[in-house]
Amino acid sequence: MLSLSFLTFVSNAQFEPHAIGVRGGGGTFGSGGEISYQHGFGSSNRLELDLGWRGNNGKNAYQAWGISGIYHWGWNITDGLNWYVGPGAQLGLYNHRYNNDYDGFTINVGGQIGIEYNFNEHGVPLLLSIDTRPMIGIFGGPDYFGFGGALGLRYTF
Repeated sequence: MLSLSFLTFVSNAQFEPHAIGVRGGGGTFGSGGEISYQHGFGSSNRLELDLGWRGNNGKNAYQAWGISGIYHWGWNITDGLNWYVGPGAQLGLYNHRYNNDYDGFTINVGGQIGIEYNFNEHGVPLLLSIDTRPMIGIFGGPDYFGFGGALGLRYTF
C-alpha cells in the first residue's frame, strides 16, 4: 500500500508544450519582475527562460538586468497541481550609483523549486505558480547566497 501511494505521488507532471507570461518576485537575489517563457520537453521536463529587471531611483539607486535559465523536472500531486525542481544559472548586468558607480557583469548559479496549478484542466489556458530560486554569485556582483519568492502567471499554448 505504501509503495502504491509513493508511485501516485511521484507520477509525471503534465507540463504544457509552451507557456509565456510574467514572474514577479522580490527577495535578496535575482532580477525582480520577469518576462517568462517555458518550453516543454515531453510531459515532465521543461526549460524556463526569464528576462528580468529591478531597480530604484531613490537615495540608494541601483539597476539590475538578468536572464535566467532553469531546467525543471516535474511531478503531479493531483489533477492540475504539480511541483517542480531543477538547476539553473543567471547572467546579469548591474549598476549601483550609491556605491561609487559600482557596476559590472555577474554570473549566478542555483536552482528553482515551486508549485503550480494548470488551469487547462478546466479548459482555461493559464498556469499559476509560486516558487523560490536560491542562487549564489560565482563571478562579479554579490558573492553571497540569496533567494526570493515569486508569483507567476503564464498563458499556455
